[in-house]
Amino acid sequence: MKWPNLKHLHYLVTLHQEQHFHRAAARCNVSQSTLSTAIQNLEEHFGSQLLEREHKTFVFTSLGLDVVERSKLILQEAGELVEYAQNAGNWQRGNLRLGVIPTIAPFLFEGMIGAFNAFLPDISLELQEDTTSNLLQQLSDGRLDLLVLALPMETPGCKQMILGHDPFHLVAHHSMADDLKDPMDISSLPKKSIFLLQQEHCMTGHAVSACGLQHKDQVSSLAASSLYTLVQLANSKLGYTFLPELALNQQILDNTELKALPAENDAYREIGLVWRAGTTRMRLFRRIGEILSPLLPKPTLN
Repeated sequence: MKWPNLKHLHYLVTLHQEQHFHRAAARCNVSQSTLSTAIQNLEEHFGSQLLEREHKTFVFTSLGLDVVERSKLILQEAGELVEYAQNAGNWQRGNLRLGVIPTIAPFLFEGMIGAFNAFLPDISLELQEDTTSNLLQQLSDGRLDLLVLALPMETPGCKQMILGHDPFHLVAHHSMADDLKDPMDISSLPKKSIFLLQQEHCMTGHAVSACGLQHKDQVSSLAASSLYTLVQLANSKLGYTFLPELALNQQILDNTELKALPAENDAYREIGLVWRAGTTRMRLFRRIGEILSPLLPKPTLN
C-alpha cells in the first residue's frame, strides 16, 4: 500500500481551516500552486474528489470532510511521535501549547509559569489566551495541546481533569454591600442591577447557574468584556457583580472601594484541564494537573 504524504494532509487540513487557498498557502509557507497541486495529488492517490471547484470558489465534498477529520488525528499522532523520539522518550521534555480562558489567564499565568520552571523546567511553554469556543476549536485542529477551562463544559472527543473549585463572591461598593441582608437574598436586589460578562465568556453561564440567576430580572442588559470592566461598574455604584475567588486572590479589588461577600449556597465554578482523547502525552498532562491544582483557591488534587 502506498501511504499518503503527511505534508499534503497538512495542507488539506489547513485549507479546510482557512477556507481560502491563498491564506492556507501562506500559513503553510508554500505557493498557492504548490498547495493546489498537493490537494490534486491527494485526490489522485485516493481516487476520489475531495473538493468541488467552480471558478475561484470551492467546497469540500462529504468525503473530503471525512478525510480532513481523520487527517487531523494522523497529524496529531505523527507530531507527538516525532516530539517523543526527539526527546529520547522523556515525557518531561518538549514543547507544550497551552490555552487558557481570559477569566483565568491573568490570575494564573504568573503562578503557572513559576510552577513549570520549578517542576517541569525542560518543557517549553507556549501560552495562548482566548475564549472557550476558540480554544476548543484550536485543540481539535491540533494547534493547541492542552487547555485550562472553567467547567462544567461539554468537550466532545476530549478528556477532562478537575483541578479545583473557584468560589464566586458577590462584589459591591462598600456603601451598598453594608445594606445587604444577612443571609443574602439575590432576589431582593434591584432590577437590572447585576452586571455579568458577555455571553462568549463561559463564566457568565457558570455564574448564572451556580448563583441561581436563571431568568432573573436583576441581571443588567449591559454586558462587560472583562472582569476589570465589571470591577469598574461596581466601583461606580452602578450595581453588583460576581467575581471568582481566583481573581480576588490576585488583588483585583485593590485601589477600589469594593467589598466581596460569599455568594449564596457557596456557589463556585470548577477549573480543569482538557486534552484530546487518545493523546500519548497523558502522563505529562496529569503531572501538570498535580502542579497547577495547588494554585487554585480550593484544590481537589493532593
